[in-house]
Amino acid sequence: MNEPSTTEAAQRKRLYWHSRRGMWELDLLLVPFLEQRYDTLDEADQAAFRELIDEEDQDLFVWLMRREWPEAPARRRIVQLIIEHAESADSVGHRPV
Repeated sequence: MNEPSTTEAAQRKRLYWHSRRGMWELDLLLVPFLEQRYDTLDEADQAAFRELIDEEDQDLFVWLMRREWPEAPARRRIVQLIIEHAESADSVGHRPV
């Protein structure tokens, strides 16, 4: 078994399970973003996503529903990327129901 692919697979599983929050609104934003965009992000944005999903659900909800913006620039950027992804997927009819 190849060590890097095993590590990458384990990290991917962790990211997937941490992206499933149990709050429908968050699941609809985080899981598709992970599945469709994460691999195309640069290292800094991937790191920001990994850090973001360690936040509390209530903070994620406030940020992803655009009620407030995170103060940290990297966190604000990843939140904006997730929102933009959801809006673009919604406009072409790819948003899961």
